Amino acid sequence: MRTRLLVMMALQIAVWGAWAPKLFPYMTMLGFGPGRQALVGSAWGIASVIGIFFSNQFADRRFSAERFLAVSHLIGGLCLVGAGFATDFWPFFACFLGYSLVYVPTLSVANTLAFANLVQPAREFGTVRLGGTLGWVLASWPFVFLLGAQATAAQVRWIFLVAAILSFAMAAYALALPHTPPQREGGREGAVDRLAWRRAVACLRQPAVAVLFLVTLLDAVVHNGYFVMSDAFLTNRVGIAGNLSMVVLSLGQVAEMATMAVLGWVLARLGWRLTMIIGILGHAARFLVFAFLADSVPAIVAVQLLHGVCYAFFFATVYIFVDDAFPKDVRVSAQGLFNLLILGVGNVIASFVFPALSSRWTVVVDTATGPQAAVDYRTLFLVPTALALAGAVLLALFFRPGQGMGPGVGHGVGQGAEQPVEA
Repeated sequence: MRTRLLVMMALQIAVWGAWAPKLFPYMTMLGFGPGRQALVGSAWGIASVIGIFFSNQFADRRFSAERFLAVSHLIGGLCLVGAGFATDFWPFFACFLGYSLVYVPTLSVANTLAFANLVQPAREFGTVRLGGTLGWVLASWPFVFLLGAQATAAQVRWIFLVAAILSFAMAAYALALPHTPPQREGGREGAVDRLAWRRAVACLRQPAVAVLFLVTLLDAVVHNGYFVMSDAFLTNRVGIAGNLSMVVLSLGQVAEMATMAVLGWVLARLGWRLTMIIGILGHAARFLVFAFLADSVPAIVAVQLLHGVCYAFFFATVYIFVDDAFPKDVRVSAQGLFNLLILGVGNVIASFVFPALSSRWTVVVDTATGPQAAVDYRTLFLVPTALALAGAVLLALFFRPGQGMGPGVGHGVGQGAEQPVEA
């Protein structure tokens, strides 16, 4: 079962990993300005909001998880093909938005399908989610051959075509996954709210969940800002070839495989709060290296390995906490609620803020070939560093899982913040 779920995660995340690192540089090649790039970046935010009220509701109440994945990835693959061949803004945006609307909810559904079929989710999810990391890494390698060192727009559009092929493969594979039916409303004595999203939102009244919700928003902005800025930083500032930048970025996923493998062990010994704080501090450390060691290619390449700590110790831990803390009949909506921040609101904020700041902090520098415009990356990267540090402080001071957790919330999180997680 774990092997089947690991392959599911590999295909699921490979679809995303094929296009994400090159999306913003590609839009620049097509001549889309910061405003239009921000609008495309907002597509996942739109999809996350709509998913909370519609897609996740259907997955929680009406649709088996494996069929939901199959249909969504089939439609998403078709939209990705359209995005690959669209060069004008509005057709491109329409295709990317269509893809986002069907893909974003599948991230929540894939997580909950995995949790539903694991005997010990807190111990086993890290190993299963390792498949997603592997998928992201493998998705970057075809572009070593498909892109040139100075890649053109015609070459870079392959990011969407490769993603489409992976999406079609995931649609077919989903039908072979274990049948995971929805949890019908009504529950014991008909007491469960028919609207799964409304019951999930009500859980935000729990202090620990509310604090984590705020911190997740801060770290989501930092996390998405990394994808907005990093490829251009590597190619324009550090000097890494365009066909190798995705491979360099994928080194973080290589490290993520190791951290995912030990995540259950770490949680059992450090508990929720300390594990998450380490993850957020990894983000701060990475951007500090970007800011102050941009002239050292070895340092920039090596610090990519911190991505594994950032993602596994914070975001993967958040997903496990949500599965543990929320009622099981709203598990997709609960995952979607946090994905609204991680993939939606945080993505929208990062897509608007960081391109605008990059434009604002662009300066003219003298080079051997004459004056050229260059982004002041040191100043730019101090912004996500500050946001990450603020999130770590909030967790340290105010996140107390097990305190104020009401009935129906906290299936195993009743221990204090400093206590280990029961696996």
